[in-house]
Amino acid sequence: MNFLVSASTDIGIKKETNQDSLMVKNIRTAKGNMVFAILCDGMGGLEKGEVASATLVNAFNTWLLNDFQQLLSNGFDSTTLRNQWDAIITEQNQRIMSYGKRQNVNLGTTAVIMLLTEEKYYIMNVGDSRAYEIEMYLKVLTQDQTVVAEEVRRGIITEQQAEIDPRRSILLQCVGASQKVFPDFFEGILKKDSVYMLCSDGFRHEITSEEIRDAFHPSFLLDVNSMKERAVQLIELNKSRNETDNISVILVRTY
Repeated sequence: MNFLVSASTDIGIKKETNQDSLMVKNIRTAKGNMVFAILCDGMGGLEKGEVASATLVNAFNTWLLNDFQQLLSNGFDSTTLRNQWDAIITEQNQRIMSYGKRQNVNLGTTAVIMLLTEEKYYIMNVGDSRAYEIEMYLKVLTQDQTVVAEEVRRGIITEQQAEIDPRRSILLQCVGASQKVFPDFFEGILKKDSVYMLCSDGFRHEITSEEIRDAFHPSFLLDVNSMKERAVQLIELNKSRNETDNISVILVRTY
C-alpha cells in the first residue's frame, strides 16, 4: 500500500491563538509502508489549550520514535498497540492536569490518533475530534464523546437535532480535564484508493457531509498539491460561514 498525506490548520476568524496541534508521518518499515497521524483540539473555552494539545502530540511522537519499531519487531498486535496508546493518554492526562494545578489554569485537549498499515487501520479517540473514511460515501469511524452524541445513542434526540443542538461541543471527557480518561479504540480493514480524514470539530460544523465527500473524493485527490488545495478550500468555506473555532484537517490517500 502507498500513501499520500497532507495536513492543514487555520487559526480561524475569532481566536487569538491556534489551540489545535497535529502531526502526520509516512513510515517505511520492514512490514511495509505505514502512516501515523494525530490531531488534538485544545479546549476552546479553557486557557492554554495549545499547551495541552501540543503536549499530547509530542508524547505520541516520542512513542513513534522510540517504541514503535520495537513493537513491530516483537510481532505487532492490536492489543499491545491499544495498551501502549492508552498508557500514553493516561500518563499525559495526569501530567497536563498537574501542570494546570501548578499554573492555576484549566486546560485540556481532545485526541484522535490513527495508524494505517498495509492492511488495517487503528484509531483511538477522546472527545469529539473525528476520523472518517471517504469513498463513494463518507463514513465516520469514531464516536463523539459528547453529551448530545450520547443522547443520540440512547435515542433521546436524532442526529439531525444533534447537529444544531447548542450543547453539541460539551464533552463527556477530555485529556487533562478528566480525573480518568477512557479512550475509544477502533480498527478496520484499510481500503485502497480511499481517503482517511482526521479533523477537529471546527472543520465540520459549518459544512455538510456531502461537501466534505465531494471535495475529498479519492478521484480528486491525486497528489499532495490537490489534497492541500481542497483542504484549504473547505477551511475557507468554513470561515466564510462564520466558524469561530480553530480549523484543522489531516488527509491520507491510499493507492
